[in-house]
Amino acid sequence: MSSAGGGRRARLAAGVAVGVLTLAAALVATGWLPHGTDDGGDRLAEQAADARWVEGVTPGWMSEQMGLDIPVTARSPRAAYEVTSRFDTGLLTFTLTRVEAEAYLKEHPPEGDWLEPTSAQTDVTPHDFAHFGLPEPETLKDGMRYGVVCPGAAEAALDPHAPGVDTSDASCVSLYAHAYTPTRTRIYLRDHYEPGISPLPTPPGST
Repeated sequence: MSSAGGGRRARLAAGVAVGVLTLAAALVATGWLPHGTDDGGDRLAEQAADARWVEGVTPGWMSEQMGLDIPVTARSPRAAYEVTSRFDTGLLTFTLTRVEAEAYLKEHPPEGDWLEPTSAQTDVTPHDFAHFGLPEPETLKDGMRYGVVCPGAAEAALDPHAPGVDTSDASCVSLYAHAYTPTRTRIYLRDHYEPGISPLPTPPGST
């Protein structure tokens, strides 16, 4: 697993961290993860006039920013990074066999339990994973599990002298696992970053 160094990743502003805690409480009550899923009007309002998808983003680069590995057996890895004036969004997705997915989820356990949605959300504006031509994971119900994964938490738990992991920290990633066929599972990963993460990838063909 890649480590997430302080110089490599920015932290979200305090107000966003508080918002994440509020949303975390809400998911327990509703049975679904509303991470980054404001209603349509709020979601569109977040998209500043200068919002743009960064060129040259690779699955490997995005994996490093999130601190989560991509198994060598993964198929169809896709990654994207959107810059806005409010906060940036990193996306990563790939597919695994059902057996490989179970091993991956065991290796990267959530804070708390894996949760299953009680219903699919119908008011989610297609935007993030729609960039890859995929449905937003919040709109899926059957075969879906989700949680908040904090890279390094498992290692810290083994070290009694290590500081506790704060799930409001920007190093925590939303993970959705969708068993979309009897034999394969798609992993969706989403994280938010303070604007201005640097350095961004160099677009292909740039000098």
